[in-house]
Amino acid sequence: MEVLNPQHDTTKQSAKVSFGRFPPSPPETASNTREPSTDGESDASGPSFGIDEVGLTGARAYALAPASRPDNKVLPEDLKTPDNHVVRDPRLIRLTGVHPFNVEAPLSELYNEGFLTSKDLHYVRNHGPVPKVDDTEIMDWEFSVEGMVEKPMRLNLAELIKEYEQVTYPVTLVCAGNRRKEQNVVRKTKGFSWGAAGLSTALWTGVVIGDVLKRAMPKRGAKYVCFEGADKLPNGYYGTSIKLNWAMDPNRGVMLAHGMNGEPLHPDHGKPLRVIIPGQIGGRSVKWLTRIIVTATPSDNWYHIYDNRVLPTMVDPEMSAQLPDTWKDERYAIYDLNTNSATCYPAHDERLSNTDALGTYNVRGYAYAGGGKRVTRVEVTLDKGKTWTLADISYPEDDYRLAPEDDQLYGGRLDMSWRESCFCWCFWNLEIPITALQQADDIMVRAMDESMMVQPRDMYWSVLGMMNNPWFRVVIHKETHGLRFEHPTLPALQPGGWMERVKKAGGNLTNGNWGEKTSGEEEVAIAEEPAEEICLIDEKVSRNITIDELRKHDGETEPWFVLNGQVYDGTKFLEGHPGGAASIFGVAGQDATEEFLAIHSENAKRMMPDYHIGSLDEAARAALANGETAIEENSSPRQTFLQSKVWTKAILSARKKISADTKVFTFDLEHSSQVVGLPIGQHLMMRLRDPVTREAIIRSYTPISDVDEQGKLHVLIKVYYDTPERKGGKMTQALDAIPVGHFVDFKGPTGRFEYLGRGLCTISAVQRKVKRFIMICGGSGITPIFQVLRAVMRDPEDPTFCLVLDGNRIEEDILCREEIDGLVRGNEHKCRLLYSLSKPGDDWKGLKGRMGKDLFEKEVGPCKSINGEDLVLVCGPEALEKSVKTIFTGMGWKEEDVLFF
Repeated sequence: MEVLNPQHDTTKQSAKVSFGRFPPSPPETASNTREPSTDGESDASGPSFGIDEVGLTGARAYALAPASRPDNKVLPEDLKTPDNHVVRDPRLIRLTGVHPFNVEAPLSELYNEGFLTSKDLHYVRNHGPVPKVDDTEIMDWEFSVEGMVEKPMRLNLAELIKEYEQVTYPVTLVCAGNRRKEQNVVRKTKGFSWGAAGLSTALWTGVVIGDVLKRAMPKRGAKYVCFEGADKLPNGYYGTSIKLNWAMDPNRGVMLAHGMNGEPLHPDHGKPLRVIIPGQIGGRSVKWLTRIIVTATPSDNWYHIYDNRVLPTMVDPEMSAQLPDTWKDERYAIYDLNTNSATCYPAHDERLSNTDALGTYNVRGYAYAGGGKRVTRVEVTLDKGKTWTLADISYPEDDYRLAPEDDQLYGGRLDMSWRESCFCWCFWNLEIPITALQQADDIMVRAMDESMMVQPRDMYWSVLGMMNNPWFRVVIHKETHGLRFEHPTLPALQPGGWMERVKKAGGNLTNGNWGEKTSGEEEVAIAEEPAEEICLIDEKVSRNITIDELRKHDGETEPWFVLNGQVYDGTKFLEGHPGGAASIFGVAGQDATEEFLAIHSENAKRMMPDYHIGSLDEAARAALANGETAIEENSSPRQTFLQSKVWTKAILSARKKISADTKVFTFDLEHSSQVVGLPIGQHLMMRLRDPVTREAIIRSYTPISDVDEQGKLHVLIKVYYDTPERKGGKMTQALDAIPVGHFVDFKGPTGRFEYLGRGLCTISAVQRKVKRFIMICGGSGITPIFQVLRAVMRDPEDPTFCLVLDGNRIEEDILCREEIDGLVRGNEHKCRLLYSLSKPGDDWKGLKGRMGKDLFEKEVGPCKSINGEDLVLVCGPEALEKSVKTIFTGMGWKEEDVLFF
């Protein structure tokens, strides 16, 4: 911080900062510095947040945060989300799409704001919608203190302000995912891609939590304090915990905050009340606080267990889905921040002209440590760690320690003079001769804290990608006109950075040399085989399509859909689509990129140029990104759960084991009288979206729910586990790992076939009358067969005959056997049911061996039906389906008489 001359008029002195090529010092806030206010009074109407307050001690000043921007408003992309009441800054970089709101500032703009960050550019980590609290409701906001306490309490914010001393001090909050993009480039984690600006510093005003807990009187045996917010999420309310002795330790500075930078909390930052836990990851500082629960054990909240952990590096995303006990191991929970640093200037893609060769460049950035520790040194190397140079460090936080004991700031005592703990980031800089930069390949920085913990040279990759803190490396490119600097990554999906460049060129980022080839490596290194790039467009097509044109094709007449900004006409493929015309109708007029890429094969992608008709113009792309073609959801309860164009959430409420690898997953619908709305014989799509990455896995299933059942959805699924020979099923293993209470998205219906009853069905919307179904299935392929069989058997007026051939490996593998036997019992006159086992036990009395030519010739034989009165329905493993196709074609069956689900 700048030292002010005591002769200066401090009411006019402004802490100006030059951010030219060689600023003389690290960044400072641009806020005015003035004489301290002595009015620290507050009452039940709210705290005093005077914007002119600042403290001085002799000749040294501490600064305030930059002023908030007065012109911010609700952004267009938020208007059709639950956050349509939240005013935001358009400069923030969205990391997880439009919603939920997870953002960081551009790194240079964050650094340029100085030690304190405005609420506009402060990073945000939201797991879901922002709770809406009107200004008139702030003082009535209630929270409880409960659990293992002698005196449980309920307090509102007015009482918290009136009955407890208010304090103010600066705290740097850091997301545990800061710098995660670097890990995602090396190997995809389950976390979205934060850059190096997932941190911010603010002046927080509130009450020391220890004062509240002392009044509640924790009982003997209490060891943890759990926090819960008002943000209702698919897996319950967000919550976590810390140790009770940390909360009670004044030096830890844990606070119940209601003010930020002299203003009431912004909605994104916890309005009206949140927890602030200095020195720990931001995920512990729960926003929109409603409950404080004192316990003997850590929180059992879903988000405490499945978020903010560093699992052992050998646990990959697929493996992690099978390790619930590992997730619950508190040894892997993250609390204190680790030591970290980053270079802010030179910025990414910044250039230095050759004309500057005689000067110096002031390399500068930030550093922080955790648990109240101070960063004691920052070192810079230009030769990959062979030699190091100490950088200068400034600690703006220390300026606040010099304020008088009773100094008031924003209605709270500036509680800093006695405190040894460091709660904030610091800034480092080093003047380097440009001639030295011209001879170097890169600039690398590392920091060390007072416990001698130093940033590691290499990355510790983990499945959630958290706490990434290897040396921060900026590459120096020598170009014709001078030097160009390249950071490791850019946040979110922004392309750029030396890590992506090196990986794309086939470099191995884990070779200990930042992907650069070492001596002899060319002979032994094996570059990843690049994925085949399939062109989805017709390069001869040049038509630009407006949003109005797209909207005209959002129905069942000439349905158009969008993939990666390109428009396709699905009309010609309505009859041929394996998922039926409904699959195309369901995305008509919308962006289908995610679903298409998640579901379709390489062969399907190669077909797309035939249906390509043009590109969305820029206005249409913006409109589509802002959800302007999205379907408006009905606010009143719907009788039917499934929607063709909108994903709908259902909550996993039970998981029942049927066999060694098969389970029935039961989901609660939106309300108890709601029906699924799935026609007989059709499928629904299930989407499991990781709560951290939001990456989608989409698969189609046929539930076994009764058509008329209300409030519940039952899906029988065989879980394909990893084996030494092959990788297991991504979706099935993920479903098997999610806890009860987790949500899954559903959409539908899809499928070419629908059974209307009494022998009448449709195939690709063409009606057909059937007198006999030949139903061939294996394993979990029983589910669509079971639906049709149940409909036929339950209707006494349905004359359709069913021949069911169900092949499995062992008797335990016969799924839905009890239900199927029950349906056939009493209906033997219109159903013949045969089970066959390839590995039967000694007491098995049914058919033995794989279902093959001999069985099909004996039980089915050549096609003798007239006018398609016989229809073969097949669902099972790929090998079974191929076998059936070959054998039935050889017996004279037409392709249109054999339907594969």
